[in-house]
Amino acid sequence: MKKTVKIILWSLLTLTLLFVVGAWVKFGSLVKGAMSVEKLDDGLYYMEYKGDDGFDELIARGGGESAGELVGYVLDFLSKGYYRPQVSPAPAQYGCSALTARTPDNGVLMGRNFDFSSATGMVLHTVPERGYETITTFNVEFFGFGEDWLPEGFVNQYMALSGLFFALDGLNEKGLAVADLMAGDNAQTNQESGKPALTTTSALCYLLKNAATVDEALDLLRGIDMHSDIGAAHHYAISDATGRRVVVEYVDNQMVVVESAAVANHYLCESKLNVGLKEGDHRYEYLCGRLEDSKGVMDKLQLTTTMATVSQPEQEGKFLGTAWTLVMDLTHPSVTYYSRRHFDKPLHFEFERGSAK
Repeated sequence: MKKTVKIILWSLLTLTLLFVVGAWVKFGSLVKGAMSVEKLDDGLYYMEYKGDDGFDELIARGGGESAGELVGYVLDFLSKGYYRPQVSPAPAQYGCSALTARTPDNGVLMGRNFDFSSATGMVLHTVPERGYETITTFNVEFFGFGEDWLPEGFVNQYMALSGLFFALDGLNEKGLAVADLMAGDNAQTNQESGKPALTTTSALCYLLKNAATVDEALDLLRGIDMHSDIGAAHHYAISDATGRRVVVEYVDNQMVVVESAAVANHYLCESKLNVGLKEGDHRYEYLCGRLEDSKGVMDKLQLTTTMATVSQPEQEGKFLGTAWTLVMDLTHPSVTYYSRRHFDKPLHFEFERGSAK
């Protein structure tokens, strides 16, 4: 009898251990990622994720033509098929600016402001099983998890892992930097050629995961069908460690590449030049002027000061202003963040592996 009881107990213990091990294999990296969330400053959080980021499977399935389609896959990835709540991604219009410059020692820096009426930023440091290590940012209010939602408490921290598939800007270990900006009108891009489909913010993650240079990023964009997020026109500022910098725009579903170190919220391509430029908006003009005055050379302090000058102040009850500013070092890959114009509180992040050399 005692022997039988021992056998049953050992069997139950073995089954329990197998269940725990199996669950950890499935969810361990996700749980660790969720537990890594910390608040950095007002309106800015940080998370680190190491493991399978799910992006290869997304592409293998053909991607997604809308935020709604992508959310279905994201929730399936996070829950491994066990949980599929209804989520409505939040549409929004945002204003931004970006500038790329050489440094006195021939390095490359890129600065970017994200301007919005309301935002809580999540900095996500991802070390994937395959692909480049990245540091990206996303506005968690765009997830559509509910009003006043914050990545606090385990369940919300776990859901914040959705940021693996959506980004508004970021840098990878090879020194490729990409930022998404509104382009100036509501002309949507919906390419339908049968290639894998991605939206603006998911494609940004795809580029940083797989491209080391501007040329590689452009080739990847040509290999997907682009679909506009939030029913509006977007353009990308893309720069790499060699100093090459371009702006990618879409006109009548065709990709157009413009050589430019600066960008704001109006078109730069010849066919729609200055569409979206509002009276009194001198951000682009100022960025170009500062770059010309410095002969294209700025150190980190100069670039940060320049981005601070074109950052947007808060308008009480109407507009948050600049939600975050980041200054990216593309030559020695690292990122410095400033949340909500707190330029006296730099938050610096470096990569675990790789270099732009």
